[in-house]
Amino acid sequence: MWNPDSIMENLYHSYETKRWQQKQAENAEQTKIKLKQRLIKSLDLALEEKDELRPVLLERIELEDHFRERIEIGTVLGFRVPAYVLLPKILTERTAAVLALHGHGYGSRQIVGLHPDGTDNTFKPDLHGNYALELVRRGFIVVVPEMIGFGDRRLAADQKDGKVGNSSCQTLASHLFLYGISLAGLRVQEARRALDYVLSREDVDPARVGSFGFSGGGLIAAYTAAIDERIKATVLCAFVNTFKGSIMHVHHCIDNYLPGVLEYSELPELLGLLAPRPLFIASGQQDPIFPIETVEVAIQYLRNVYDEAGAGEKLGVHLFEGVHEVNGSQAYPWLVEALES
Repeated sequence: MWNPDSIMENLYHSYETKRWQQKQAENAEQTKIKLKQRLIKSLDLALEEKDELRPVLLERIELEDHFRERIEIGTVLGFRVPAYVLLPKILTERTAAVLALHGHGYGSRQIVGLHPDGTDNTFKPDLHGNYALELVRRGFIVVVPEMIGFGDRRLAADQKDGKVGNSSCQTLASHLFLYGISLAGLRVQEARRALDYVLSREDVDPARVGSFGFSGGGLIAAYTAAIDERIKATVLCAFVNTFKGSIMHVHHCIDNYLPGVLEYSELPELLGLLAPRPLFIASGQQDPIFPIETVEVAIQYLRNVYDEAGAGEKLGVHLFEGVHEVNGSQAYPWLVEALES
């Protein structure tokens, strides 16, 4: 009789009612403007100071069908961030570029065709599907920053004894919370600095820059595109859902939670901020942590948003037979077309 389940359920519905009542007092444009402002505020860093990018080339390797560089750039709060840059071998003019954001795992190496130790993993990709590698093979310049908490950017304690694939999300998120900073906010701000780097390159066409995110990387891709319209097209794999159906229903990493967000929005409404820019959603029908039933709820909401914006044809969807994984069979050609000159 003392368990909190019913109270927590009532709390969700009370906030849902408050959001609905607020919308009734506004027109659609007012709601969108206020929603974007609230999201920007939620993702802001209390101690934010942009650092100079000062890109440094760490290595350049020629591979069979592309060049792979590793660089480091400055972002915020004094952080220096390693990133892979994948370059097509033939670049005759300014080229479309993609900011590729990895999910939980061993970091940026996991999507560029490498094992954790840096050896080749071109032919046996895991659930991430080497999607940065697949994108450069389709002619994109691809920039892959290492998100804080993964790979080489884990806390020292989490790298002891040769540990691979674990993260520092729990410790980083709880410590950052003491400063009034969310881990999602820090990652989004670093993604925006990576975007600044992309747009600083003379070989990139600034009118043709997209983002591609999987799982936790999908969260960062979504929120970054929602507040930064320099991103012209977005692919979200294994992420689109409702908060109620995903991170409130199934155990998820703490990095998925944005304090106070239900005061002003459910997840589909945040994703609606991308309209009318092109958006592609890919999700496995057997994904255990982003259930298909509420994926479909989010998609229906977004179809309505895009139709109302006169941009129904710019929303792409692929619900494939699979689990929590990347399936780019439709997403890759869609992004090529979305970022055509």
